[in-house]
Amino acid sequence: MKKYFEKLSLVELNTTFYQYPRIETVMGWRKKAPKNFEFTVKAHQDISHKSKMKVEDASIQAFDQMKQICKMLNSKILLFQTPASFKPDKLAEAEKFFKKIKREDLALVWETRGPEWEKTEAYKKLERVLKELDVTHVTDPFKTMPAYTGEIAYFRLHGLGEQMYYHQYSDVELQKLKELITPYEKKAETVYVLFNNLSMFDDALRFTEYLLTSAFPKITSGKGLASVKEVVGKTRFPVSKSVLVKRVGWKLVELEDGKQVRLETFLKNLPLKTFKNMDELISELKSTVKLEG
Repeated sequence: MKKYFEKLSLVELNTTFYQYPRIETVMGWRKKAPKNFEFTVKAHQDISHKSKMKVEDASIQAFDQMKQICKMLNSKILLFQTPASFKPDKLAEAEKFFKKIKREDLALVWETRGPEWEKTEAYKKLERVLKELDVTHVTDPFKTMPAYTGEIAYFRLHGLGEQMYYHQYSDVELQKLKELITPYEKKAETVYVLFNNLSMFDDALRFTEYLLTSAFPKITSGKGLASVKEVVGKTRFPVSKSVLVKRVGWKLVELEDGKQVRLETFLKNLPLKTFKNMDELISELKSTVKLEG
């Protein structure tokens, strides 16, 4: 918490998706945070996953609790995220729910999941409904752009790897991200970019620095083998090749020429064995790939 308050100006609360925090806890978060620090809140799964956006006592009560939390945090935005099983044929249920609740001055944003929402007919229906409701569509801009944005645009990035969340964004990818979201600065008053991947904190810091200075902080202080050592540094040995690839293969290392590559690029060339310590791993890397440092 201290690190987030010192380094960032915004955080999205995901804990509220799984549980209803005590009032004292929520008040403590607001009290500890800097005055201008912003919280956005993710709505409880009772609404999106259990009630499936239907208008019923449980979902309305859950929304009222979320609204109370938002008020205590001075939060302007409440996020709803429905699962991939919530398909476009259930859009009418969501429409009824959004019309029924008393949102007051709270901005509502909705992340739909699943390829069905990206099909032309479903996308157009979603655009019509969200525009009428003034509910911002939340997407990962690397996959699809929002059907509707109101006064705010809200993006959530989940990674580009084969396994969701297991991804670290490279300089090139963050440059592309800026290109994707920049047009929305003209369409909306505020553009929110939230990283929801395993390296979210570092990615958020690096993207913020890039937006402010047009330069990227280095992922590691060293390059080549030195960079590999930094990335693998917290791994507990002995460790097998397969476990190593799974745990850190998705992370980036800095090369001598300033470029970044996935650590998996080098790890996949290693023999199928268990490495006793870092020295053995580095020695094997030296013999299988061209890395210096």
